[in-house]
Amino acid sequence: MNTSTLTAIAAAVGVAFCATAMASTMPKEEYKAAKKSIGADYKSAKAGCGPLQANAKDICLAQAKGKEKVALAELEATYKPTAKTHYEARIAKAEADYSVAKERCDDKAGNDKDVCVKEAKAALTAAKADAKTQMKSTDANKAAAATSAKARNKAHKQVAEARKDATLDKRDADYAVAKEKCEALKGGEKDNCLDDAKRLYGKS
Repeated sequence: MNTSTLTAIAAAVGVAFCATAMASTMPKEEYKAAKKSIGADYKSAKAGCGPLQANAKDICLAQAKGKEKVALAELEATYKPTAKTHYEARIAKAEADYSVAKERCDDKAGNDKDVCVKEAKAALTAAKADAKTQMKSTDANKAAAATSAKARNKAHKQVAEARKDATLDKRDADYAVAKEKCEALKGGEKDNCLDDAKRLYGKS
């Protein structure tokens, strides 16, 4: 992919979730060429994983596939810049990071591996929650900008609820990580660890 295309994509993603979606500034032919280039880059990266063995190869393939998905999602957000396409680009990045992180966990064993997987899932949950909150905020604020004070108050309420949901999702994911770490302990030490985790994350 040429430098100008990469720059255009990065610039568009950098201003993700603006209140008013802008019309695409990327010509259709440039979009098609960029998409084709992304496919070629993926094939090249995948081929580069060939000489690797075992989990190193799995990690390499996950990275290659993740980069392709992110690049395609970011290209789409550049070509059709809306709250939804920017949201999908952020989700693609979160899922790509998760796929690679999960493969890296295979280098571990026992409780270390379990904790690694839980942490990867917690990071995915947090990223998705943030992306969802941002999209809802953008949509709500956009609608409120063109309507009454009552609608703006409703928008603020929707944003607050979205943030609350995101906080709860993140807390549940972090609690799952804390519980998994306790599994490495035994007896009273394990019980105390679980009790501390419940208190910290407000679980009964």
